Amino acid sequence: MKRILLGTAAVFVLAAPAFAADLPARTYTKAPAYTPPEAVYNWTGFYIGGHVGGAFAGNDALEGSDGRFFGGVQGGFDYQFAPNWVIGAEAQYSWLANNSGSGVAFPAGTVITGNSDQLGSATGRIGYTWGPALVYAKGGYAWRDNPNVGVAFAGTPVDFTTDGNHKDGYTVGAGLEYMFAPNWSAKIEYQYYNFGNTTFTGGPAEIVGSRFRDDEHTVKAGLNYRFGWGGPVAARY
Repeated sequence: MKRILLGTAAVFVLAAPAFAADLPARTYTKAPAYTPPEAVYNWTGFYIGGHVGGAFAGNDALEGSDGRFFGGVQGGFDYQFAPNWVIGAEAQYSWLANNSGSGVAFPAGTVITGNSDQLGSATGRIGYTWGPALVYAKGGYAWRDNPNVGVAFAGTPVDFTTDGNHKDGYTVGAGLEYMFAPNWSAKIEYQYYNFGNTTFTGGPAEIVGSRFRDDEHTVKAGLNYRFGWGGPVAARY
């Protein structure tokens, strides 16, 4: 039995090189280069924030052409779909600095002044995103406080009447928003407010029938905090 076992072992030892020669040569494969994971940005979720900027009345406006500082707050909700489109809704409220001293002067000495110190809006918006950037357009309902209209002749206030209260209107705008950190985004935005026209129906003779536009052009920068879903929420490998 011992001789049989030794003989079998010798056969395997002698045959091993022949089997090894029949095996294919091992090929060298280079490891793939490392690719860092790609951040996935998700705009879906609620947000709140604040803004500051400047407001400028349009041509033929009671407020005059002087610019005014304003600031305020905003909040809303966005939903991302398809996969780079974003729709949402936003409410915004702003306080405007007083523009005392501005107004419209008539040849006989009558001066009309106008001042609104609060603006609000409720808008929908739609945008397109690539990575952390979102470009969007918005539009909807606009509101302002009672337009503080005054009429004076030779420096003395006089009675007058106008048509309507001109508190409700519409707004449109566009902007660019950027996620610069998890849950935080910054934006720049242009927004136009229109509240129709004011026509004077009574008062000094030279102002009766005069018609003025009630509108505001605003440019602002804003900062938003996004709850839960904002920012790079995952990594794609």
